[in-house]
Amino acid sequence: MVEGLREMYDAFMARDRERFDRHLADDVTTWESELPGLLTRAQLDAHRDGAGRSGSGAPQSLRVHPVRVDVWGDVAAARYELRVVPAPGAAEETTRVTDLLRRADDGWRIVHHHAEALPTPSTSEEAS
Repeated sequence: MVEGLREMYDAFMARDRERFDRHLADDVTTWESELPGLLTRAQLDAHRDGAGRSGSGAPQSLRVHPVRVDVWGDVAAARYELRVVPAPGAAEETTRVTDLLRRADDGWRIVHHHAEALPTPSTSEEAS
């Protein structure tokens, strides 16, 4: 399952939306720190198509740091940190993620994605 998450983010870095979307259930819901509320798949697609989208594409680097994965039959919960370097020379940012997955005939699909960006420590906090 962790390899599936890594493959999904590899697709993101390659800007291969079709490959990325193979990891999402059609009825997926999403909570993201920077977005106003719970998004359905249609709302997520509209956001990714440009509605409210900022930024210039893929970050400099991105890696999945697994924390815990539990599987109960055809349902699973993956909790992990997504560590991102947004641009060359920028500080690494961390987002805590919980994905709920359901097993389909052709693999695991995310049915709910919840992501929370952690505050980046300021220089004064790092010096303390």
